[in-house]
Amino acid sequence: MGNRAGVHFYLASGLRLPSKGGVTIGVIYVISDSLGETAEYVARAAASQFDGGGLDIRRVPYVTDLDHLEEVVNEAAQEQGIIAFTLVLPDLKKKLLELAAARGLEAVDLLGPLMDAITRVTGGRPRLEPGLIRRTDEDYFRKMEAIDFAVKYDNGKDIRGLSHADLVLIGVSRTSKTPVCMYLAHKRLRAANLALVPEVPLPGELLNLPPEKIIGLTIDAGLLYQIRQERLKTLGLPGPAGYATRERIEEELAYARRVMDQLGCPVIDVTNKAVEETAGKILQIYYRRERNGK
Repeated sequence: MGNRAGVHFYLASGLRLPSKGGVTIGVIYVISDSLGETAEYVARAAASQFDGGGLDIRRVPYVTDLDHLEEVVNEAAQEQGIIAFTLVLPDLKKKLLELAAARGLEAVDLLGPLMDAITRVTGGRPRLEPGLIRRTDEDYFRKMEAIDFAVKYDNGKDIRGLSHADLVLIGVSRTSKTPVCMYLAHKRLRAANLALVPEVPLPGELLNLPPEKIIGLTIDAGLLYQIRQERLKTLGLPGPAGYATRERIEEELAYARRVMDQLGCPVIDVTNKAVEETAGKILQIYYRRERNGK
């Protein structure tokens, strides 16, 4: 069909199935008022169940006016093709069904029946806006970006990331900073974390952050002692280590409290709390500040 008003009609798959038993399916025209990727995927899935004949799947994206729609249906009629469509605009969908019926073509609505079922069950009304799934995809990619961010800037591996984070978690070792950051990443928040160690100076990137971007995590000394002892066993390290002595743990926790007081950040006690519970408290703080414009 070539170009039309800047929109390309193209052969999306060029799929040709081997002929068996003389059965020929022909052409499936996939018509959409957006990209049409979902409809093409469904068409491919259906076609994969048939081994006979040659099959072309032709995707026609961004069909948003009646003239373009009629042009596509006329071409489909010349090849006696099947039409599969994901049109959410009511006028376009009605016109397509009328044109297909007039030309004796099979036209399959891939979205309509499910949208009708959702309306019946929920009582909600569809927004009838083409391309909304692309916005959902944006959420997905933001989540992937946040996960990559959490991995890259875990445990102060690159302190430059602190200034780009939505939230920075600080606390002594084994206070669940990493798993909480990963949980927050799945909520599309870029979270970095930094372990507080008395012998390591605080980076300027942390000191320059506004307090509302920082969350301190603390824990009961006795529980932390048990956690660190188990950690040493897991690593196969024999005998006591300074990292896991009560004296060292008390020293680190006292230092962490001083740092958190200095920064003026909120502090969450993670003692006996699941990762989800800690993350939930952090999200409450974060979104409350967002609502208040901070």
